[in-house]
Order: sequence, then C-alpha cells, then structure tokens
Amino acid sequence: MTSLAYGDLGEGTPLVLLHGFPFPRQMWQFQHDGLAKELRLVTPDLPGFGESAVSTAAPDLGVMADGVLDLLGRLDLDRVVLGGLSMGGYVAMEILRRRPEVVGGLVLADTKASADPAAGADNRRRMAAVLEEGQNPRVLVHEVLPTLLGETTRQERPEVAQWLRELVEQADPRGAAWAQRAMAARPDSFDTLAQVRVPTLVVVGEEDQLSPPADAQAMVDAVPGAQIAVIAGAGHLSAAEAPDEFNNLVCDFVLEHS
Repeated sequence: MTSLAYGDLGEGTPLVLLHGFPFPRQMWQFQHDGLAKELRLVTPDLPGFGESAVSTAAPDLGVMADGVLDLLGRLDLDRVVLGGLSMGGYVAMEILRRRPEVVGGLVLADTKASADPAAGADNRRRMAAVLEEGQNPRVLVHEVLPTLLGETTRQERPEVAQWLRELVEQADPRGAAWAQRAMAARPDSFDTLAQVRVPTLVVVGEEDQLSPPADAQAMVDAVPGAQIAVIAGAGHLSAAEAPDEFNNLVCDFVLEHS
C-alpha cells in the first residue's frame, strides 16, 4: 500500500480534505488559514500526486481510499469530517463504501455520484495513453485545465488561473494517467449516498461545467437531510476560485455539527 504524504494543521474537529485532479494537496492552500484556525485540517496527497508515490497496483479508486484509511489509522483518527473536491469526492464515496463508520460528516464539492458515460471513460483512457506515451503533463494544461475554471475566474482572477496552471505543470504524468484510468472505471455511487446518515454538505460552483449544480442537486436528493450551497462566480475549483465563501461554508457546517 502507498503510504501517503500529508499536511496536518490546526486543532479541533478533524477535517480531511481530498484534492481534485490533477493537483497535489497544495490546491488547498487557501484553506490553510481559512480553516486551520478553527479545525484540524488534514490534507493527503493521493497516490501519484504531490509527494505520494505512484501506486504499483491496478488503477482503482479503492487503492486511493485504502491509502486515506491507512493514514487515518496512522494519525489515530477514528472518526472525521471527510471532504473531497472532484476526484477527491469520488474517493470520499469509495471510503463510504468501505468504512462508513469513520465518516462523521461529509462535504462533497464540485463532484458527482454518477459513473462516467462511455464517451467520458474513453476520453479518460485516451488521455492516460497520451500521458504514458509522452511522459509530459502538457495534455493536462491544454485539455484539462481550461475546463476547470469558471469564466469569472478567467476574466477577473488571472493570478489564480496562473497559480493553478503551475500546479498542473508539476503533475507526474504517470500518476495522472493512473488516476484517469481509475476514474474511468469508477462505479455509480447513488446507492452508497442513499445509505449516508451523517450531516452532509454539497458545494458547487455556479459556473461549474464538469459537475454542474444539477449534479450537486442529484446528490443532495440522494442523501437524507443533505444541504446544498451554490457559490456564485466559481467553476469546478470552487475552493480555490472563491476561497472565502468556501471556507465560511465548510467551517460553519463542521462547527455546527461537531
């Protein structure tokens, strides 16, 4: 099993945030000050990203989930608020399938519970092959990054777009290819969400075109008592595009239910 690198800041109720594709845990930079003042913030690098090694196992989100569960064991965290953005949300749902008892609260941001349609899965595998062949993250910069940001961020916050581009350019092509194949094979998670009985917050950027508000509402409808928050002026990376609003929503949610 890949032993995950991680950040661990602050004290209080433990909040574990799982990053999106194709970023390392540094994508949570704007959450460090905003959330670690009130909570214990744990941010793993999922396998193949940041300082965590690429897994030698067959591509499967379960490998990522097991790595997170192993980390929780190393940190003696029996029950946490679990959050994930985009790919991190897929991993969070895989953790719910494996060990629902460790999840005391759930935050799903800019993600979806449905499996990829056939064309989407094929595109992920095509991109994985390009990454494996070229050993260069260029395809991520040109094909993935433009779809992640909302129009407001592109027009009004170019420094955020540039910072995210720099993170993407640092991605390990092998890890990104592995993750694309794992996401292409992920199952539908609506049955899993229907079993959730803990406080749940679903966050989505109003301008998110990859996991739009309709996908967020579908998850809310699946989880008894779930709340939804739509962030104006943000796309698929709401935590980076509108960090103050994201942080306030998540912090209030965790403190209210801890």
